Amino acid sequence: MPLIYKICARKLWRDAEALGRFTGAPVDHADGYIHFSTADQAVETAARHFAGVGDLVLVSVEADALGPALRYEPSRGGALFPHLYADLPLTAVRAVVDLPLGADGRHVFPHVFPDALRAGGPA
Repeated sequence: MPLIYKICARKLWRDAEALGRFTGAPVDHADGYIHFSTADQAVETAARHFAGVGDLVLVSVEADALGPALRYEPSRGGALFPHLYADLPLTAVRAVVDLPLGADGRHVFPHVFPDALRAGGPA
């Protein structure tokens, strides 16, 4: 079961739970799809797009549960990133965990990430 990840403001996620689905963050609405990262991409995504931002959650999603609305498309340097062209059904979510800032200002990824990925290194 491959997992993909969404980094999200806690309030946006709480709103999604109340609604029963996640419709996306403002950047997702602007781009026309919900941005996700693979495990290999999530640490860099946090550093690049959420540097210094607190009160975030990391949402783990079962990629296979999203069907054909999930597409892997080129982005940063040609890397394939998962994009969802639909609302995210909460039934596809496997976990939601805090993504706190560490003392160094970088996000602290949960223990489920391999050590090299949590440290921002290669897989």
